[in-house]
Amino acid sequence: MNEDSLMHAPEFVIKPRSHTVWEKQCVRLHCTVSGWPDPRVVWYKNNVALDPLANPGKYKIESRYSVHSLEINKCDFDDTAQYRVSAMNAQGELSAFASVVVKRFKGEIDEFLPAPRRAITEVGPVSEYGITFQTHIVDKFGVSFGREGETMSLGCTVIIYPALHRYQPEVEWYRDDVLLSPSKWTHMHWSGDRATLTLTHLNKEDEGLYTLRVTTKSGYETYSAYVFVRDADAEVEGAPAAPLDVRCLDANKDYIIVAWKQPAVDGGSSILGYFVDRCEVGTTHWIQCNDTPVKFARFPVTGLVEGRSYIFRVRAVNKSGISRPSRVSEPVAAMDPADRARMRGTSAPWTGQIIVTEEEPAEGIVPGKPLDLQVTEATKNYVVLSWKPPGEKGLEGVMYYVEKCVSGTDSWQRVNTEIPVKSPRFALFDLAEGKAYRFRVRCCNSAGVGEPSDPTEATTVGDKLDIPSAPGKVIPTRNTDTSVVVSWEASRDAKELVGYYIEGSIVGSNVWEPCNNKPVNVTRFICHGLITGEKYVFRVRAVNAAGISQFSQESEAVEVKAAIGGGILHASPAPPYGITVLECVRDSMVLAWKQPTFIGGADITGYFVDYREVIDGVPGKWHEANIKAVSERAYRVSDLKENKKYQFQVRAANMAGVGIPSLPSNTFLCEEWTIAVPGPPYDLQIREVRNDSLVLLWKPPVYQGRDPVNGFYVDIKEADAPEEAWRGVNTKALEKTYTKIKDLKEGEKYVFRVRAQNKAGVGKVSDVTEPVPALTKPGTKEIVVDVDDDGVISLNFECGNMTPDSKFVWSKNYEEITDTSRLSTETKGTKSKVVFNRPGEEDIGVYSCLVTHTDGASSSYTLSEEELKRLLEISHDHKFPIIPLKSDLAVELLEKGRVRFWLQAEKISNNGRVDYVFNDNVVSQGEKYKMNFDKNTGVIEMTMESLTPADEGTYTFQLQDGKATNQSSLVLIGDVFKQLQKESEFQRKEYFRKQGPHFIEYLSWEVTPECCVVLKCKVGNMKKETSAQWHKDRHQIKVDEHLGFAEGVLKLEIAQISKKDAGVYEVILKDDRGQDTSTLNLTDQGFKDLMNEVFSVIANSSTPLKITSTDEGIRLYTFVSYYNDLLQVTWHYKDSAIAFSDRIKSGVVGEQLWLQIKEPTEKDMGKYAIEFYDGKGGLRRTVDLSGQAFDDAFAEFQRLKAAAIAERNRARVAGGLPDVVTIQEGKALNLTCNISGNPVPEVTWLKNDREITSDEHCILKFESGKFASFTITGVNTSDSGKYSILVKNKYGTESGDFTVEVTEGTPDLGVTSYWTDEEGNVVFGPNTPKEKMKTSLTGTKMQKRKESVSKASTVKNVEDREQGKKNEAQNDRNPGEVGALDSDQTKEARVDLINQTLPVDQSEASEQPADSAEKPEAVAETT
Repeated sequence: MNEDSLMHAPEFVIKPRSHTVWEKQCVRLHCTVSGWPDPRVVWYKNNVALDPLANPGKYKIESRYSVHSLEINKCDFDDTAQYRVSAMNAQGELSAFASVVVKRFKGEIDEFLPAPRRAITEVGPVSEYGITFQTHIVDKFGVSFGREGETMSLGCTVIIYPALHRYQPEVEWYRDDVLLSPSKWTHMHWSGDRATLTLTHLNKEDEGLYTLRVTTKSGYETYSAYVFVRDADAEVEGAPAAPLDVRCLDANKDYIIVAWKQPAVDGGSSILGYFVDRCEVGTTHWIQCNDTPVKFARFPVTGLVEGRSYIFRVRAVNKSGISRPSRVSEPVAAMDPADRARMRGTSAPWTGQIIVTEEEPAEGIVPGKPLDLQVTEATKNYVVLSWKPPGEKGLEGVMYYVEKCVSGTDSWQRVNTEIPVKSPRFALFDLAEGKAYRFRVRCCNSAGVGEPSDPTEATTVGDKLDIPSAPGKVIPTRNTDTSVVVSWEASRDAKELVGYYIEGSIVGSNVWEPCNNKPVNVTRFICHGLITGEKYVFRVRAVNAAGISQFSQESEAVEVKAAIGGGILHASPAPPYGITVLECVRDSMVLAWKQPTFIGGADITGYFVDYREVIDGVPGKWHEANIKAVSERAYRVSDLKENKKYQFQVRAANMAGVGIPSLPSNTFLCEEWTIAVPGPPYDLQIREVRNDSLVLLWKPPVYQGRDPVNGFYVDIKEADAPEEAWRGVNTKALEKTYTKIKDLKEGEKYVFRVRAQNKAGVGKVSDVTEPVPALTKPGTKEIVVDVDDDGVISLNFECGNMTPDSKFVWSKNYEEITDTSRLSTETKGTKSKVVFNRPGEEDIGVYSCLVTHTDGASSSYTLSEEELKRLLEISHDHKFPIIPLKSDLAVELLEKGRVRFWLQAEKISNNGRVDYVFNDNVVSQGEKYKMNFDKNTGVIEMTMESLTPADEGTYTFQLQDGKATNQSSLVLIGDVFKQLQKESEFQRKEYFRKQGPHFIEYLSWEVTPECCVVLKCKVGNMKKETSAQWHKDRHQIKVDEHLGFAEGVLKLEIAQISKKDAGVYEVILKDDRGQDTSTLNLTDQGFKDLMNEVFSVIANSSTPLKITSTDEGIRLYTFVSYYNDLLQVTWHYKDSAIAFSDRIKSGVVGEQLWLQIKEPTEKDMGKYAIEFYDGKGGLRRTVDLSGQAFDDAFAEFQRLKAAAIAERNRARVAGGLPDVVTIQEGKALNLTCNISGNPVPEVTWLKNDREITSDEHCILKFESGKFASFTITGVNTSDSGKYSILVKNKYGTESGDFTVEVTEGTPDLGVTSYWTDEEGNVVFGPNTPKEKMKTSLTGTKMQKRKESVSKASTVKNVEDREQGKKNEAQNDRNPGEVGALDSDQTKEARVDLINQTLPVDQSEASEQPADSAEKPEAVAETT
């Protein structure tokens, strides 16, 4: 709570008035001052403060109940002066002036002036009688409470010393500072030692502050106490209380205006108006003056008899009845004011007799026009006119006629047509409300009627006085154990304000009782008669003649107990300390100081600063720097002198007064600061101290430097650490003037300081804080956020160690909350909370609560955007509670296709109920709908046997359980409904289907790890007679009979699936109970899905990608467990698909998939992958052909390549030589064979391991470097033997051996010739006679090669190379896809003639093979 917002500046309710007195008399100046806190009042004489202690006995200054007085005893000529009274509090200062003129004594002393209280001379006290009286008032009356109609006596015992026999002091009684006189209402008695005032018949007019004043020749003593008068019980229950203070404002012979004040109690319903009654003095007959109640608290009463006296009373009316009548007014005579002025006698009000004398009329002339006509009062019931008589009245008494005219017309109508009025006032009744009128007046006498006055401006009939606005904020403050001081803000723009009514209520009772029954015209009132220890709230209403305002807002609750420590005497604060300079210019300095360590018995309301000049080290006289207290702990002292030195002191003030000043500050030089960096921050405060953290607050420097402040740095060190231990808390400048410091060491004491920065740099450091230990004090609590059942979000804080003076102060971002439009604060006892009125983004921030008069009890809570969103969701849930659901409305199908709608509530009581709604119509239990509500489980369900097209729509379950509600809907329209209806029908059919043999699981497929496709289905309700027929594309392919099981699985396996297996498969179950069919479509997409699964199995079976080398390059390969011709793979290089060429090819050999890189280079280094396509994500196998892997493979390739070259170019006998040649003697033998090699080999022929040369008998030839021939022209027995051909070049040597056996026999007519095929198999040549072919020919494959050089490679590598070439030629496909070998392709045919005899008639055996050499490899001819 902002302390400043509770205050208001002083106001003079009654100002002091000037006096003229004789010498040696005493004079008393008094005034009444309002303001909160109570203003500090100082009296000045010619602007010099008066000090009673400096002039003992001369001045007496008193302050009681806001009445302040200055009494000047034994005035002399020097007391002639202008006196000023100054009232000041934390909100401002106000002064009032009065003059006192002292005249020389020249005659008898006026006895009505108060005598001096006492006089002091140099020789001692003296008095007029030589005696100084001491007066004491004891046995005092207290605050008193009475009721209308009762009698009350107030009395005090007065002790006067010395006691003189028969000495009688002057005893006076005052009510609200108005002297009372004896009357039928008030009786006064003095018994010699006791003064008594008796109020014979209490009325609310008797309520007020009563003061007993006892005056002796030595002075006077006073005592005051308040008297409260409560309303008498109403004669009719619910009727209002009686009005009060009935007075006659204006009286003439035509009418009297009666005014009154509205009562504080309306009986529970609004007051409809008032009845005014009159009674002629001397009679007891009351006459009601108005037929209908008037709401305005003034009324002109007409129909009076001129010259008679009347009394008046008023009664209030509401819907329940009429109140008791008010106390009667003072009597007033109905007579013209002009006659009253000329009256020579006095009236006899109790008889109604008035003596009037008039001058004799003389012959006159027609009077002139009345002057200054104006509307003095206008209500909806009447209008009052007043004017001045004409300048030319004539010699005869003047009377007046009043005329009216509706505005906008020129039709004037005389109002008082019969009798003119004598007084220059007139009240007009019966005017139309809302209409505008103009008025004018004519004078008349016996000489005639004069000219009309100037007309008034148009006046609209209606109340011109508005009901006052409601008073402002109401602030209660503890006073005593039975009273509370209530102050409030005055009603704004209130006109003719009569006063205020205050009401109080015990918290929680909702019963309001008036605290005063007579309006008070101040904004501060002490409410007495309260119950000690109870908590009260208060409200105030303003009153004027137009009516009573609305109530103000209720105050905060206040506990009724003695103020300031429960009866401890008020104590002023200790002195402030730590005065520093925040800014200095040429003629002013800004000071700051620290709050006193002891604030006294009440909160500090402000500070006063004094200064003095120091010249050559000698301080001068102190001067006040501020008359009005400052609430901040910083103040600019102005009107200083440049380059002069000054000291300062500060005093703190509270309700109890102004404390002693602080010690003088250091001496400061008043010179203008010109530094570029900022001055020091100030007013460092520590909040929310915990074991490991605290919050530090500060105020920005007053001196900004050359540029505005743009950030702050906070320093910290241990309290006992040296200055070098200072370290920064933050590295980045803080924008805000607060920060939370974390990571403190528990129990360690710390001190802090702050520096500000601007563009020029970092400025001066602030004062260091007092050491503070990092300890969480016992009983410390944190702010708790709460959302009540009505969804109201609040922050709650509780403090267990409060004092009677403690207050909760809520802040947002550490600035006190003053805007109540968004937040409301509620405090009850030790708990306080802030309620968010309209939570929104504007409320995001850090909220903190500080409890005053404690040891620093405080806490904070950060309301972030996310937290606000969470709280708003909870608030909405609490405002509109719902029955929580475990599951929303859902639909499911039961057996036989029945439809079940259901939901489940988490919790619902036995009082819960459910409405079942279909298309906004409530449905009930019946043949179509079956409902069930299980309150134990919260399951609510509705079932239907089936769905028809009429059931399409929206289904809703509406739940209600007390205040909580909920509903859940399910929309079943369009495709959703059709699908559900279809499913329901299907389930219905399924039920009947399952009565015979049926499929539990329909036909499906799966792929085994061996890539075998299995078609399977699960069947049930089978018997021995049940058969199962398999069909493909409507052709039966399998029959299972006599299954003999109740439930089982039927399977059909497809090994090595291919495109020809695509089709529609069907299984039919059949027996005497019926049949069931299951179909599986393995065409198009179905077949693709199946093959994709096959491909996935193949891919998952693939081995890691490996690297090998060939004589042509590097080969990457992987093996799969099964290869399918439809499998699609893609080879990647560096994540890009490889574009195949003659150099880079891929292929398949068996279950091996390979990629061949011919003649690899370093450019082929990188990451390779093979990707198997399976219709999903696929699978990749990768290998990194780089680094050592590439080097090793490339080296191996180089080695194999060299070996292949050597193998390919070495000398060799390609074929043509049989193992054994048997020939008849005399025949010619011719053998020819192919020789290969690069360079061309050297050929050597051997017989029995001995070289032979060519001669006529044995002709040896080597032609074209390719063909070697061996010819014996005529074979004889000596030619028999082992022959060999030896070929040799640099790559190697090879030999071919054959044996020639010569037999005797008849020579053939033909020539027998022998050829060898590519593989060295011997066959008959084409010229051999057929009959010769019938003879047996013994021949073997010539593969006996002898290697004699190291460059020759193994036969296996050569065969592998040749086999690879053939496979490449046969399997070369699309570079991105490698397919399988066609099943109709065969390997290269070979002819093996070992131990094989060719019949003579097989002429086709002599044909040359298609891929043989261009010449016969071997020719053996016989002639």
